[in-house]
Amino acid sequence: MPSIVLFLELAAIAVVFAGLPLAYLWTRPGYSFFQKLNWVLVFMTFDLIVFGAFTRLTDSGLGCPDWPGCYGTSNPFHALSDIQQAESALPSGPVTVMKAWIEMIHRYLAMTVGTLILVQVALAFNKVKTLGKAPLFGSMGLLILVCLQGAFGAWTVTLKLQPIIVTIHLMLALVLFACLTAYAQQAWEEKISAVRTLGVKPLPAALLLIAFIALGIQIFLGAWVSTNYAVLACPDFPTCLGAAWPKTNYSEGFTLWRQLGLNAQGDFISPVALQTIHWTHRLFAVLVLVVFSFFGWRALNLSTSATPGLKRFAKLLFTLLALQILTGISNVVFQWPLLAALLHTAGSAALVFCLVRMGYWASWKSL
Repeated sequence: MPSIVLFLELAAIAVVFAGLPLAYLWTRPGYSFFQKLNWVLVFMTFDLIVFGAFTRLTDSGLGCPDWPGCYGTSNPFHALSDIQQAESALPSGPVTVMKAWIEMIHRYLAMTVGTLILVQVALAFNKVKTLGKAPLFGSMGLLILVCLQGAFGAWTVTLKLQPIIVTIHLMLALVLFACLTAYAQQAWEEKISAVRTLGVKPLPAALLLIAFIALGIQIFLGAWVSTNYAVLACPDFPTCLGAAWPKTNYSEGFTLWRQLGLNAQGDFISPVALQTIHWTHRLFAVLVLVVFSFFGWRALNLSTSATPGLKRFAKLLFTLLALQILTGISNVVFQWPLLAALLHTAGSAALVFCLVRMGYWASWKSL
């Protein structure tokens, strides 16, 4: 069991880390401190998602094999002897000094986001008389979501990188990011919401919903590829091991509850199952390309002089879509380079951000 001292030390680290952006915001004139904090949370959660991908891609997820600390301490400095002993026993293993620091920095960033959301809740509570209860309830929902995300972060370590746990951990991070973005874009401190002042909302919400569903499925499939280390199961493009349609085993590849590298029976997962995971992600990418191309084209055609922001985000959508295609292919052709893999994850999060922002101009009545 982690000691109280460990929790206090980690809490102190979180307060210090959270104090840096808070101090910066406090010195910035103009605009609401509450609104600025909301957008800083969006920015920091995006960074956290990308750094989480960096942690996974550098095999640092078990750099500290316990939770919430590192060998029962608050930082790798205090656990240096334990880390060096584990590294000496297994030099190619998951524990090294560098990996321990990467893992703990990821946790520090996560704790910082959680602390800032606590500040957000406190500010929303303080503004109930002027803003009403909606910001408070929304912020409390975000707090519950970040706590759930923290729980899956803990299970990621204690269950030894079980693929479905790591995948859900990423999916929840993106859900949190989407909710923070939706929260931040509300003009809480204006009498009339910015959404209402737009007046014109030409984008059909049904199209936005379809795009969200397609993106969510594709992100899950991509995370399933990454957490099963199936990126190089098909090392060529556009074929897979020279085949236009490779052998598949969906029952083995998409058995969700199993250990990393094993199938449901506890045997090593077969190469065919890994090919299936990879190939499914590629195939669904074609459908996502069609859906997003149509969605972006409709958004461009529906934008008017009264909705210039819709046109800007539609163009951004096409740019991000091109980025995802290029980085996705690069991961295969160049054998999973770290930069391309990070950009691929960042692009997924950016697409989520783009869709949420385009929700400004979506309405069921515009069908």
